Amino acid sequence: MMIVDPWRVEGDIDYDRLIEEFGTKRLDVSIFNTPPENLPVMLRRGFFFSHRDLDVALRDGFFIYTGRGPSGKMHIGHLPPFLLAKWLQDRYGANLYIMISDDEKFVYNREIGWKEIDRYAIQNIQDIASIGFDPDRTFIFRDTEYIRNMYRLSLEIARKINLSTAKAVFGFTGESNLGLIFYTALQTVPTMFEKNVPLIPAGIDQDPYWRVQRDIAESLGYRKVSAIHNRFFPSLMGPGSKMSSSKPETVIFLDETKESLRKKIYRAFSGGQPTVELHRRLGGNPDIDVSFQLLYYMFEDDDNTIREIYDRYRSGEMLTGELKDYTIERIWEFLERLQRNRRSVNIDKYMYDGKLASEMWNRYF
Repeated sequence: MMIVDPWRVEGDIDYDRLIEEFGTKRLDVSIFNTPPENLPVMLRRGFFFSHRDLDVALRDGFFIYTGRGPSGKMHIGHLPPFLLAKWLQDRYGANLYIMISDDEKFVYNREIGWKEIDRYAIQNIQDIASIGFDPDRTFIFRDTEYIRNMYRLSLEIARKINLSTAKAVFGFTGESNLGLIFYTALQTVPTMFEKNVPLIPAGIDQDPYWRVQRDIAESLGYRKVSAIHNRFFPSLMGPGSKMSSSKPETVIFLDETKESLRKKIYRAFSGGQPTVELHRRLGGNPDIDVSFQLLYYMFEDDDNTIREIYDRYRSGEMLTGELKDYTIERIWEFLERLQRNRRSVNIDKYMYDGKLASEMWNRYF
């Protein structure tokens, strides 16, 4: 059974069905009006698969809004919205707002306390900042720190959303706590940080928040959200599940060592045959092989190389171990660069001292 909502993603994900159920549009990358080879790999190979009014954002001008809930260490499955946000910022010169929803994680997870949330928030911010956004066009903020600046507008938004709407959209019940219900208003506030179009790169599981925003934005004098939705990275255990921090064996964390990465990739689900002889004769199935999927959607940029790997693995010329070894090198190249950046990044530039951050601390909404 497929379950996709802001708090759970379970089962075998049918993306065509999600497009139909959520009322979004399939993404055609020609919308960017640029040669495919100039697009990031996640766009040109369909990892971002759906959108709402992306054409409106590109036509009228936009700012970018995305976020992270600090309930654990970050893994590569968390990165696609941030990597796309960087490309959008670099290409279009857009401002970027990144919400660290420490409040939501506190009210949602009764087993986690502020000490853990504070630790994860700082770690996550360091990871995100290491991606290399423009520090003068990026504002990273924690809800519990920035709440004073957002509170009045959050109340205006809350007054527009009745409980029956919240129940219908988010599935709240009599067991849902008041903090989660109010958070639906607070998460909407950054979509109104500017008067132009808010563009949100995110997993499609977050789409319910933006459907509510689109119902009320214009009545408050702001633009409706545009969104671009990504798929979910499959678990290292194979199709039918996504990476989850609560199951460390299913994910590649951003702080992996090369040795721990190697162990995880070698244990990951494979599309190969049980013996070398059978593999040479029958070939492998790259369409279900986790290593190939990681290369295809994120870690191998060269289109000729990825086609060659696909054909060689399918024919049996490339063995599973060879595919895994190549995947390890490509992922480690990425992680090593990110970890190096993390050691030197100054998060205060993004949170307090950069041009945009400084301006935002002097604004009250």
